[in-house]
Amino acid sequence: MPGRIHRLMQGAVPLALVGAVLAVPSPAAAAPTDLVGWATVNGGTSGGGSAATTTVTSASALTTALASTSAANIRVSGTINCSGMLRVRSNKTIIGNSGAAIVGCGLNINGDRNVIIRNLSFRNWNDDAINVQESATNIWIDHNSFSNGYDGAVDIKRGSDYITVSWNRVFNHDKSMLLGHSDSNASQDVGHLRVTYHHNWFDSSTQRHPRVRFGNPVHVYNNYYNNNSGYGVASTEGAGVLVEANSFENVDDPFHLGEGSSDAGTLVARNNLLVNSGSGQTGGSVASIPYSYTADAAASVKSIVTANAGAGRISV
Repeated sequence: MPGRIHRLMQGAVPLALVGAVLAVPSPAAAAPTDLVGWATVNGGTSGGGSAATTTVTSASALTTALASTSAANIRVSGTINCSGMLRVRSNKTIIGNSGAAIVGCGLNINGDRNVIIRNLSFRNWNDDAINVQESATNIWIDHNSFSNGYDGAVDIKRGSDYITVSWNRVFNHDKSMLLGHSDSNASQDVGHLRVTYHHNWFDSSTQRHPRVRFGNPVHVYNNYYNNNSGYGVASTEGAGVLVEANSFENVDDPFHLGEGSSDAGTLVARNNLLVNSGSGQTGGSVASIPYSYTADAAASVKSIVTANAGAGRISV
């Protein structure tokens, strides 16, 4: 019914579910430039750190810089047109200068670790915009914009772990964020695929915000969802997803268990704001969140996220 407002507050969630999710709160909400979540665990994520900085303006220069086995800070300047997937090796920070864009191709983190990707606009990719796979760890994907691509904006799979996806905007796109690629990959994925998704803007994108297999706990908090015609969050194949303090507006199916032929996972929802949206589906319990964080109030999420998410919103 137009104009209806549902509020999922902690008191509305069965106590057995609430008690199963233990968070360690911080004293104040993080600034839009701070790293929070799973990428702070397992030694943290620093990317190129204090290594030398190189600026790239062409596909060939970008490919070479990403493929180096040495730590590096890589600045992308202008629009780089490319195709396929470019391999990113360990200990890299890839950050866009003002207006930087990668058009036609994507970045592939394949078994490497300690990578930061920030402030880039990805458009018209012909595979995935960012693919993280084969037990890659400690990845931070932050303040990027994704539009008009072929497959996933950010796909994470095949045993990858300790990842934060924050302050991104996805628009004019279908398949947003896949976590776990196959129902038959439990042997590699169970005990891994632990990801934090926070303060992302899913702006009329269709589905997979995220679609989760096996990972537990997966933390989805303070994201703004608007006009998503497919669904918001799906928990499948034994995954455990905490959906917390998000804002859903005009989303008939904000979160549910199972998806397609995938069996159900578990999902705990608390303190979400649902405006002109469905009530969602929950069930089961979720493992404890091990890191410190503070969730913004769901009523503030829309204004905070739309003002700060996506490329071009941070000082570089």
